[in-house]
Amino acid sequence: MKPVLGRGLGSLIPQKKILSSPPSPSLNLPVGTMVIDIPIETIVPNSHQPRTYFAPEELNDLVESVKAHGILLPLVVTRKDDGYELIAGERRLRAAKLAGFSTVPALVRDANEQQKLELALIENIQRQDLNVLEEATAFRTFINEFDLTQEEVAKRVGKSRSVVANTLRLLELPEFMQQALREGKISKSHARTLLSESDPEKQRALFEAMIRGEVTVRAAEHSVSAHQRSAPGTRRGDPNLIDYERQLQEQFGTKVEIREQKGKGNITFHFYSKDDLRELLRRFANL
Repeated sequence: MKPVLGRGLGSLIPQKKILSSPPSPSLNLPVGTMVIDIPIETIVPNSHQPRTYFAPEELNDLVESVKAHGILLPLVVTRKDDGYELIAGERRLRAAKLAGFSTVPALVRDANEQQKLELALIENIQRQDLNVLEEATAFRTFINEFDLTQEEVAKRVGKSRSVVANTLRLLELPEFMQQALREGKISKSHARTLLSESDPEKQRALFEAMIRGEVTVRAAEHSVSAHQRSAPGTRRGDPNLIDYERQLQEQFGTKVEIREQKGKGNITFHFYSKDDLRELLRRFANL
């Protein structure tokens, strides 16, 4: 069974004495057993760093803290060629460079490509450093590059499958809406409401109203529901069908729509990737 990375980076860092002299990467160091001082110029960025935006004001605050107190939590690195590759601690590394440090404390450990992404993602999630689209992109990388299912991703990052699925759905928004979410112009709740509007023109109009501050999340949800009620063959006013729909969504972890007219109708299960489809088919097969 794959371990869940939910215990914090502190559990990965043993309390050992820091070595004052930086050893050569070619030395046979005991991996993952001690913290060492490593020259900054020998560390290259993590190729799977999920965080792409670093707020200048927050980084400046960290620089001042590092100048005053040093780096309290060591970075995590792995050996790479004649140096090291960063696994976790991108902000601390940047701050150390800006503070004029020549070395940084780091824990050296072995890690494959998937583990590099896992550790970087977990650190950022626990520190709440990622925006929701960065999380979504990292989840998609797990699925596309490492062939994990959404359920496996959820276990790796300590979240429910429905949270992973709903986060991934945000990548279905048009790029200009994603950018507004990234910049904090709309909230995640706004974004989820936009996703529930299937008509592109109405979706854009609703988005523009959100940007102008003319509509709250509750009002936006009401607007979408009113549009859905006006569609032929809908059942949005039937509380029993709404409850059935909610139960199915909880069971299958995806958007479900039930439409009924004169005793007949259909149930629609939405999926947003081939992985979603495979997972739905697996769940149907196990019923």
